[in-house]
Amino acid sequence: MPYIANTDADRREMLRAVGCDSFEQLWTGAGVDLPYPMLENLPRGLSEFEVTRRLEQLASRNHTHLVNFVGLGYYDHLIPAAVGEITRRSEFYTAYTPYQPEASQGTLQAIYEYQSAMSRLTGMPVANASLYDGGTALFEAMMMAVRITRKRRAVISGAVSPIFRKMIQCYSRNLDIELVEVPADGVTSATERLLAAVDERTACVLVQYPNVFGTIEDWTSLVAEVHARKALAICSVYPLALAVLKTPGEMDFDIVTGEGQSLGIPLSFGGPYLGIMAVKQEHMRRMPGRICGRTVDREGREGFVLTLQAREQHIRREHAMSNICSNESLCALSALVYLTCVGRQGLIDVAELCLAKAAFARQELVRIDGVEPVGVGPFFNEFVIRLPGDASEIAGHMIDKGFAVGFPLGRYYPDRKDQLLVAVTEKRTREEIKAMANALEAVL
Repeated sequence: MPYIANTDADRREMLRAVGCDSFEQLWTGAGVDLPYPMLENLPRGLSEFEVTRRLEQLASRNHTHLVNFVGLGYYDHLIPAAVGEITRRSEFYTAYTPYQPEASQGTLQAIYEYQSAMSRLTGMPVANASLYDGGTALFEAMMMAVRITRKRRAVISGAVSPIFRKMIQCYSRNLDIELVEVPADGVTSATERLLAAVDERTACVLVQYPNVFGTIEDWTSLVAEVHARKALAICSVYPLALAVLKTPGEMDFDIVTGEGQSLGIPLSFGGPYLGIMAVKQEHMRRMPGRICGRTVDREGREGFVLTLQAREQHIRREHAMSNICSNESLCALSALVYLTCVGRQGLIDVAELCLAKAAFARQELVRIDGVEPVGVGPFFNEFVIRLPGDASEIAGHMIDKGFAVGFPLGRYYPDRKDQLLVAVTEKRTREEIKAMANALEAVL
């Protein structure tokens, strides 16, 4: 029998507090003035067959057939079949949590190899075993900077994902943290305006690479100036783009985070996803989550252990780096398998395909009367166009044509209701791109 802490006297006291004589009365609300009786308006029970059929009917309403040009941090990339085949093996899918190295060497080695891959990809010395998602990782990076500098002010570029910025605002609501958002100028987040917001109270500056509008910016000079002002520089990256771009490590960032969904993880209606974090060597012990290390035992045999796990379940709560209590181990494994399958050159090839196809799509779209390019800077696989009307309405009409044509920026940027963010991955063919452009021309 399970242990239940509440005694009969405890239950009577709780029922009396809500005006009920019995637990059954609490459920039904009979004879009691309860605002929301627990069983009110519940539908009748269904059989297994009826439930399955109902769920299938609901699922059929999803537009899974659309040709996808939507990005804003989450992308429709090709995933090799081997990724699912390997991650669904029972040794990984139901693996033991890696507290006890003698029981979980396979899991620990996979985490170690994932960390190594993230270090190489970002150009940073140390990576952790993963966090929940890209937005959570960016918040944790900000809090890490607060602990290191003992300052409580963060400057955030308006060209950082609005989803991530909303998450940071939510997580920080009850914390003594001053958030200073520097508005984007339409395409880029100007270095000068970011630096103008940095003062002696600033713990860190948060930017995105490429930024939310797809624009590629070299942050080297910004990072140097941020360091000169005794603050830390934090970068949220699109990991697949790093195959062909200058790495954050080369730009001397202190902390690098990112959303790892583009590395072999399906869109899945919003998750689960993968939070990447990598840092400079000197900041390793201030990093949240876990770090797996490689060692040898007394007999000289190679083994893997959790080297650091500075979380509140293992050390005094006041000394914990975060209340993050786990990592996205299966998603991290998916990223590792993906990177292993495509290889170094394969990853470069995928990134170059994204670059080339995005350039072709932009060329096709700006040929349409009334469509204008926004911005002149280099971009990776996303770009912004201006439409002769409300982008959200036009995108809605394109759904009827079979295309998720892009993300209407007016949803998060009210002054850009006529602008559309278009993302192109290696999965999109020339025929799909041309068909999308023709459909948009017809809609306009």
